Amino acid sequence: MIFLGAIASGMEQAVGESANSISYLAGKNLGKKLSDGVEKTDDIEQALNATRNVLLQNNYLWMFEAFKPHDRPELVQKVDGGSEVMLVFRDCMIRQSLFRFGHAQKGSLCNMMFGFFAGALQNVMGRESTLEIVHSGENACYKRRIIKNREAA
Repeated sequence: MIFLGAIASGMEQAVGESANSISYLAGKNLGKKLSDGVEKTDDIEQALNATRNVLLQNNYLWMFEAFKPHDRPELVQKVDGGSEVMLVFRDCMIRQSLFRFGHAQKGSLCNMMFGFFAGALQNVMGRESTLEIVHSGENACYKRRIIKNREAA
């Protein structure tokens, strides 16, 4: 864990903002690779469950769950250009590594996680997605994931 935090810190110091893009692409490639062969679905909840299973099968400790805020009628909400789901990461190996090394959150390693989920969901759903960190904290992170609509042909 200390080694992972040290790599993130060193890469961010050496290459600056480019570290986020490098980590995102590395995570996206990993997400695609590990989710290759997973059953395809258009259902966001099923896709998130498939991603969770991929993580568990590969011994990655990214425990997350979809979260329905009290002011929403449904877990998945339609937004301009796609569908939105809120995610809570309660036990995250990235956050633990950053805390162990003493490095700030929302940097290159968090972008690697964003890339992983983007790659996995692209394989499982055939759609692009984005992620916004709404809150990062000691006990959990709260993130907004938008799965984009398919482009009309």
